[in-house]
Amino acid sequence: MTRQHALMPIAATFAAVGLLALMDAFMKGAALAAGVYSATLLRAAMSCGLAAPIWLIGGGRWPAKKALKLHLMRGFVSAIMALTFFYAITKLPIAEAIAISFIAPLIALYLAAIILKETVQRRAIVASLLGFGGTIVIVAGRLGEADGSVDTMLGLAAILVSAVLYATNFIIIRLQSQAAGPAEVATFHGGVSALVLAVAAPWMLEWPATEALVEIGAAAVLTVMGAMLLAWAYAREEAQALVPMEYSGFLWAVLFGWLFFAEEVTLTSLAGTALIVAGSFLASRGRSPKA
Repeated sequence: MTRQHALMPIAATFAAVGLLALMDAFMKGAALAAGVYSATLLRAAMSCGLAAPIWLIGGGRWPAKKALKLHLMRGFVSAIMALTFFYAITKLPIAEAIAISFIAPLIALYLAAIILKETVQRRAIVASLLGFGGTIVIVAGRLGEADGSVDTMLGLAAILVSAVLYATNFIIIRLQSQAAGPAEVATFHGGVSALVLAVAAPWMLEWPATEALVEIGAAAVLTVMGAMLLAWAYAREEAQALVPMEYSGFLWAVLFGWLFFAEEVTLTSLAGTALIVAGSFLASRGRSPKA
């Protein structure tokens, strides 16, 4: 593999993170209008409905036992992860929520070493610490301005729970993408998540207004695109190389938070972003092409 081709999974991950950050912006609007639970359930169901035809047209077959087990694991983890994350962004600015969630890639690097038996290289450690340091700068600045309200504290608690689940999700994606193709991964990701969330539908589901449905539909399209890109990338590169690309999500969140909700960007946010970009840049340089 040439160096150009070796960098393609990193580029795909960067693009996927951007698509998913845009999805977060649509979901914040939908969750505020229709409720977090209803928006999260409908997004998962729509995502499955969009991905399933692609999978079936491509010759999709019922997955083998190993792949099915991974689909079920990721679907369950993703359902709770999404619910807690979307709740958090109704209480916090999108950029702040994503910044706090950056603790997940740091956890994931070491989970990859334990579970996937990957060797964590010094470059990957330094890159992640730079990104994490940038996150600390951002969060410190944001919390310094926080009003200490109950909503703020609930949002922080929710994003921390989501971050732990997100770290677990990274590892499952790596295993899942080696056992199934991107379309199958996207189909079962949405389908299993929808089934898990649907357990509470008789008591909690409220049908949204048309505007919120359009936002949820846009989020579903972006979810499928992002999931397929991530599955493609993680099938071709180790988790430690791709995890630092998650830090670019803050750049996207700043942009979309400003465009959609006029959310403010502070000097501490910009300083933290500089460290995050440095970490991502370091992770993408000097890598030997894989055979």
